[in-house]
Amino acid sequence: MVSAPPDAARGCALGGAPSDMVLRAEAASGLLKAIAHEGRLMILCHLSDGERTVTELEELLATRQAAVSQQLARLRSEGLVQARRDGKAIYYSLADPKAARLVALLYELYCRPDAD
Repeated sequence: MVSAPPDAARGCALGGAPSDMVLRAEAASGLLKAIAHEGRLMILCHLSDGERTVTELEELLATRQAAVSQQLARLRSEGLVQARRDGKAIYYSLADPKAARLVALLYELYCRPDAD
């Protein structure tokens, strides 16, 4: 098997200079790392239906509040979710449209009732 030259591997398949591809690959890798945890992915799936409080997510995930809060903190630090305070309640929602599109695609592939 003949492998492509290193520059071609980072090349311009999607357009732009090789350095642009490297930057986009790094961004994509960061997003994939952030959602690679089952708990974080489930939170994003639930938030794709609309904003939720920690208590709502805790009930939906059947997980302790501390674990949900920890995962939400990671998602916030990655810029994937945002928080909105309303009185004592804090509502979380998706902040990154690319993450929302990816979660929708994953739902389509794995969670839809007729998915294989």
